[in-house]
Amino acid sequence: MILEKEIEFVLAIDALKNVSRRNFNLDNSRRENTAEHSWQVVVFAQILYPYTRNKEKIDLGRVLKMLSIHDVVEIDAGDTFLFDDKANEGKFDRELVSAKRIFGILDEPLRTEFLNLWLEFEAGETEDAIFANAVDRMIPFTLNCHNNGTSWTEANVELEKVKKMLRPKIEQASQDMADTFDVLLKKAFDEGKLK
Repeated sequence: MILEKEIEFVLAIDALKNVSRRNFNLDNSRRENTAEHSWQVVVFAQILYPYTRNKEKIDLGRVLKMLSIHDVVEIDAGDTFLFDDKANEGKFDRELVSAKRIFGILDEPLRTEFLNLWLEFEAGETEDAIFANAVDRMIPFTLNCHNNGTSWTEANVELEKVKKMLRPKIEQASQDMADTFDVLLKKAFDEGKLK
């Protein structure tokens, strides 16, 4: 069959719909899944693109491709809550094994292209990856600020930890995003969503 590997890959990533994340959806009715996060982060990147630093150096198409596949590794490795220090130990190694298996379903050149995009995202050093990482951090943060912040409160996440772990990456990508982050962080703290 002509598209056998492509179909096998798309069917394999359907499992993202079953990966539960720590964050809740906006109405707090349930935790979101990774497929929902992947869709929302791709949409948010398109909205935030005009506000990014070095826009002329960013390839939005590459960023969208990067964001659409960066969490595929959660199929095997699971979602790792950013604020759980213990769970983050060995995260890259677990996810790399998953990336090689899942992207390995594809034939070349897609296999290598997707793996390299994932590695670039993880390194967070290129202009595309800096912006992609900022957007990936901004969407769960924004949801927590506008819902009950349950994923923060149940893990006793403190304001300073959120600021330390999120703001530098966001500011690196965009001052406008960082300014918005500051306003939302104060709102979340004032409403008791963070200690």
